[in-house]
Amino acid sequence: MKAYLANGLFSIGDRYVNELLAREIRAAIPSIELYVPQENDAINDKNAYANSLAIAEADLSSLKESDVLIAVIDGVEIDSGVAAEIGAFSMLNRPIIALFSDVRQLGRTNSKKIDALIEDGTENQFIYRNLFVVGLIKQNGAIVSTVGEAVEQVRALHK
Repeated sequence: MKAYLANGLFSIGDRYVNELLAREIRAAIPSIELYVPQENDAINDKNAYANSLAIAEADLSSLKESDVLIAVIDGVEIDSGVAAEIGAFSMLNRPIIALFSDVRQLGRTNSKKIDALIEDGTENQFIYRNLFVVGLIKQNGAIVSTVGEAVEQVRALHK
């Protein structure tokens, strides 16, 4: 099984999450061929140079070869590169497992939060994700909230 891990890769937090998720997936599924863009120094060594065409070619090639996309959709907004990877991969009609760990998902049944939002739209204590991107994920996959759930979803696809 080949898989592609999509997330931002420029902040220490993103790189840490990528390393953690890749390590957990590889430990759970030793035979998996996992492409993690930050591990591709040919295009992501920021002391070197790779132009936009080289980056697009490398990542699209790996997306096309992958059986599953694991996409981290955390952050203030979904990372623009991740959103593009989700869009491109969705055209292949293959599974997408999205990790959305934001704690603002909690308390969805808390009536005080709901009432506050109804009374004043600026009191939104929840988080918004782009619904087009969410729909692309849900067409062939799932959105989970923990690393463990993401690993289990990928393991279930690995036969």
